Amino acid sequence: MDIHPNLIDGAWVGDDGLPNINPSDTNETVGIYAQASAQQARDAIAAAKAAFLKWSGSGPLERHGILRKASDEIAARRQELGELLAREEGKTLGEAVGEVARAAQIFDFFAGEALRLTGDLVPSVRLGVGVEVTREPVGVVGIITPWNFPIAIPAWKIAPALCHGNTVVFKPANLVPGSAWALVDILKRAGLPDGVLNLVMGSGSSVGQTMLDSPDIAAISFTGSVGTGKTVAMASAERFRKFQLEMGGKNPLVVLDDADLAVAVECAVNGAFFSTGQRCTASSRLIVTEGIHDRFVAAVVARMNTLNVDNALLPTTQIGPVIDAKQMSVDERYIAIGKQEGAHLAYGGERLERGSPGHYLRPALFTECTNAMRISREEIFGPVAAVIRVKDYDEALGVANDTEFGLSAGICTSSLKQATHFKRNAEAGMVMVNVPTAGVDFHVPFGGRKGSSYGPREQGRYAAEFFSVVKTAYTMA
Repeated sequence: MDIHPNLIDGAWVGDDGLPNINPSDTNETVGIYAQASAQQARDAIAAAKAAFLKWSGSGPLERHGILRKASDEIAARRQELGELLAREEGKTLGEAVGEVARAAQIFDFFAGEALRLTGDLVPSVRLGVGVEVTREPVGVVGIITPWNFPIAIPAWKIAPALCHGNTVVFKPANLVPGSAWALVDILKRAGLPDGVLNLVMGSGSSVGQTMLDSPDIAAISFTGSVGTGKTVAMASAERFRKFQLEMGGKNPLVVLDDADLAVAVECAVNGAFFSTGQRCTASSRLIVTEGIHDRFVAAVVARMNTLNVDNALLPTTQIGPVIDAKQMSVDERYIAIGKQEGAHLAYGGERLERGSPGHYLRPALFTECTNAMRISREEIFGPVAAVIRVKDYDEALGVANDTEFGLSAGICTSSLKQATHFKRNAEAGMVMVNVPTAGVDFHVPFGGRKGSSYGPREQGRYAAEFFSVVKTAYTMA
């Protein structure tokens, strides 16, 4: 099997690789992907630095054309790329194709943004002096992405970085190099000059640390664990480097007595268990008022009993496998912790055998939980949800906000008053009313508060806040 190499200064390099294993069928190797050394990471940073002067001075039409061409190819190949994504990450084929389509939409959006780069021309308070306020590229941007959205998250970081004239050193998660490699290959063939986008697949201890240690990286955009995010923050602060962090979540879904039960159940099941619960926006805390609690739990259990957990490529599969054995052991450890803490395992939580060897886990629902339990406070990143009974809306809001995280929060209610109050008072970067906490649009800001996020928002026009710097220039007439 051929090795998929890294891309450094326009050349494909690398002869040492790791297998990319299919979590739906661990006997299958999706491909062999090169592992960059620390020196190769330094070479990639040097290439990006050398390419910056020319790329940062490129015209909007050139950037638009490249991003649009990439968007068109991603869209045209969405079925093929979706299958690759499903094979390496375990997301169901339908979800995977949808994620690829999202990546195409993101590149299309920022292709348009490349033609809409604006500034301000304002009069000074001093007569005869003009003031120009413009945005300029930051420089070399390091991009580090997680395994749960292998093409969408790289897209929503790389596209605005290139749109605003930055050069990029990109390190994807080692578990899902295939989608990253395909995306970089598309962008290279779309016409990006050598060195503008560099792909360095490899370990965090080698490639990631080299990026953090480099004085030539002007900004780092990171999505991943809280622990690694803190490391990125400390290393970046020491160098006065811009940094953007998207980390964990322990997202609440509040269900009030007046909620439409069918809507609430679908919001809960979709938000908590689809994508195998491996979403930072997943509804891992279901906060339910007393009047609807028992009916809600019974309906959720009945709905979970209909879910088909199987190989991601099968058309009947609704939930695919856990990403790998390590994450499976994390999920199982938290299920055991929940039992030890006194929560009631109302459904699921056991390993499943399917037609192919894979990391299959039946989604788990705990009831009789408190917000002090570890399963209610710590991010599990798997198909495990805790139901917390509360007496009324006021208690529900208090419990929802009682967390170190603040990414997404949802409420199911038919009361406009309660919905409006929740939107204003939920301590989260994104609030959902009668829709799942997981699932966002590509043209509006994404991000959270507290321990979930740090720095400017991602996606949409708000991405300019991170991927550009403001300059104010004064001219005497």
